[in-house]
Amino acid sequence: MTTAVRTGNLLDHFNDQGYVVAPGLLDLELDIKPVLEEYDRLLDQLIAPWHTQGRLSSNLAGLSFSDRLTQTMIEIGGSEVIQNLEIALPQSNIKHDTPFHFGPAVFNLLTSPRLLDSVEKFIGPEILSNPIQHIRIKPPQRTLAKPFEKDSLISTTSWHQDLGVGLAEAENSNVLTVWIPIVEATVENGCLLVVPQSHKGDLALHCLRSPERDGLHIRKEHVLPGEIPLPMSPGDVLFMHKKTMHSSLANNSDAIRWSFDLRYNPIGEPTGRPFFPGFIARSQKQPQNVLRSAADWDNMWKTTRAALADNEPSTFRRWRLDDPRCA
Repeated sequence: MTTAVRTGNLLDHFNDQGYVVAPGLLDLELDIKPVLEEYDRLLDQLIAPWHTQGRLSSNLAGLSFSDRLTQTMIEIGGSEVIQNLEIALPQSNIKHDTPFHFGPAVFNLLTSPRLLDSVEKFIGPEILSNPIQHIRIKPPQRTLAKPFEKDSLISTTSWHQDLGVGLAEAENSNVLTVWIPIVEATVENGCLLVVPQSHKGDLALHCLRSPERDGLHIRKEHVLPGEIPLPMSPGDVLFMHKKTMHSSLANNSDAIRWSFDLRYNPIGEPTGRPFFPGFIARSQKQPQNVLRSAADWDNMWKTTRAALADNEPSTFRRWRLDDPRCA
């Protein structure tokens, strides 16, 4: 099985291949464990009222986080559950009470000095946390109801380039993708696939709908050859170029596959999603403006939610739904 190159200079490998895995970059006790504990508590807080309301058949006491979450997604619906765990707003139907989660453990992960030290090597010391960010929790594929089998948020992730998921304003921004597994990411449970050196080509056509599937994707005929899987462990971090083609395998295991999909770019450059709030994570030029509080992070998104619930943008994407090239 082909895996990521884990030795040598990270930046050299990134520039040549379009991605690099930094093994053991994060501290399991300081960076990963608090996130596991925070989400374990959050899930219990969600389960209790859903059980009281009769939406869940059991309080799921005694089950692991993975089993509790999977059963909750089966009974409540995957998309609704995931939005309660998300670190972003959805791209449509934003309401004043649309749920999300901006907790201190997640904030500390995004601003971990171990992570930002490496991000700085790629984009410099003036670092903005880009608001194109998501939690990715993939339940076992066998548990997904038919309507969700092709939902890329909870099922397999379609082929795409991260430059293609935002607006064209970020065409020249130095946006860096940072992918962090919270549990083991394996071939069996749906690790990422990347096409090495695909970042050296152009931005491919991304379809919102085609005969292959709905949702933003590159049609298989336009995906460059040479894909490889990237198995990773908690503590490892994947850095990826904004034009690297990637997708994920299906989760054919009996447990969830859980990761965070983050972005960073130099302060002042367009993020590709101007309606959502980024924040200054590190700066030598304006240290007074570095965001240091998860509560302030949460309030930024609450303010944004209130504004967008009353005046939702017409589009978050650069692609047309009716593009004839996708027919």
